[in-house]
Amino acid sequence: MPYLMKTENPYIISRAPPLDMCVLWFGPHVAYTSAKYQMSLCILGWGEEFKGRIGANAIWPRTAVATAAISNVLAGEEAMKNCRKPEILADTAYAVLNKPAAEFTGNFLIDDSFLWDEGERDLDQYSYDPAIELLPDFFVPEEPAAPPGVKIMNVSLGH
Repeated sequence: MPYLMKTENPYIISRAPPLDMCVLWFGPHVAYTSAKYQMSLCILGWGEEFKGRIGANAIWPRTAVATAAISNVLAGEEAMKNCRKPEILADTAYAVLNKPAAEFTGNFLIDDSFLWDEGERDLDQYSYDPAIELLPDFFVPEEPAAPPGVKIMNVSLGH
């Protein structure tokens, strides 16, 4: 905290999902969901505890992001084409860091909706192939809806 307070615009940013107490997320994998939501609870608390001094916000991807976990563990190399590039999260974090920390805090942001609200209209730049539907990520609530033109695969994530 003392080091953050020495900066001009102090922020805590976490990759944590919005708090959506839907049984869909808890039933099939309660330990995994609880672990993810623990960081969300920290953001919720820090957003209030440090209000006016340090911004505390969470960002979460609407879709799967192309990582080694996707290609090596979960879905294989073929699934990478249904993911977005990690740059979408970097650009989301950058946009958050450019907001006044004392005012912008306690938010749970879905990457593409936040970028859209910030004026970014070329979300295809984050896709490996814009013509291919994207694999949805876990823990994404119905609102905010995907921005115009975003194509999400219709799959069941909870079972």
